[in-house]
Amino acid sequence: QVQLVESGGGLVQAGDSLRLSCAASGRTFSDYVMGWFRQAPGKEREFVACINWSGESTYYADSVQGRFTISRDNAKNTVYLQMNSLKPEDTAVYYCAAGNLATVHERHYNYWGQGTQVTVSS
Repeated sequence: QVQLVESGGGLVQAGDSLRLSCAASGRTFSDYVMGWFRQAPGKEREFVACINWSGESTYYADSVQGRFTISRDNAKNTVYLQMNSLKPEDTAVYYCAAGNLATVHERHYNYWGQGTQVTVSS
């Protein structure tokens, strides 16, 4: 079992930056692929980014490529999402997830956090 707790969300203006953190506890953090997903009001949850166990391999949704950076610190059991050049369309609840496969598909992630709200004003 893995427990995930996100933090770092908030209200920012377009063009600003924000860094989300996801602290993990329970089983060995470095065993897991970590992902970030988001859900905007009235929309389905969508993939944002993922990172493999070592941090050497990352993958991003086209909508955030070049603006967001996912990273992890296995010593701190934490995964991060650095978000730059934020846009109003980035407004969503952001969730971190732990799984066994670096994929965009939710079904391969077994553990989820409770989410943190990010709101970007224009």
